Amino acid sequence: MTLIPITEATHGVTLDIAYATSRNFTGKPVYARPLAFLHPEADIRLRKAIGLARALGLTMRIFDAFRPSEAQWVLWNHTPDPNFLADPRKGSPHSRGAAVDLTLIGADGVALDMGTGFDEFTPLSHHASTGISTHAQQNRFVLLGLMSAAGWNFYGNEWWHYQLFDAKKYPVLSDADAPEPMMTPA
Repeated sequence: MTLIPITEATHGVTLDIAYATSRNFTGKPVYARPLAFLHPEADIRLRKAIGLARALGLTMRIFDAFRPSEAQWVLWNHTPDPNFLADPRKGSPHSRGAAVDLTLIGADGVALDMGTGFDEFTPLSHHASTGISTHAQQNRFVLLGLMSAAGWNFYGNEWWHYQLFDAKKYPVLSDADAPEPMMTPA
């Protein structure tokens, strides 16, 4: 199975691959390279969501997509919290190329207020949190509506995480399965 590269040029999105930077909950880069890939079925649904967002004058910023199983172990070993991370022994939808973490960008180029940051592991990050502003709740619902209309399932604890409904049917993949390595320099 070939993973599809997600790029700014091919998808009209902004890439901000958090795990290739120190701006993630581990405080250090997990990926050596800021790349994004998805399973072909997930790519189809992402493109649909991008088109729906564009019709509203919005774009998408991708924080993460395919996550090699090696990276899932790094994250799990740092913070083994099953409320926010999939146990790598069971396999993450990200490690199957069947999940994407993202937010919405307004016409002014600024990310919409979602009430918390990406990877903020608190109850305030839950989709149904009422502990955030009404405006942020509305923004989350716009993202939820766009992604749901495009055929994505959501994870209730993370407003930024969407996955294919049948994600578990896809095999867990490693860095060697990516079109370009993510975990080690080329």
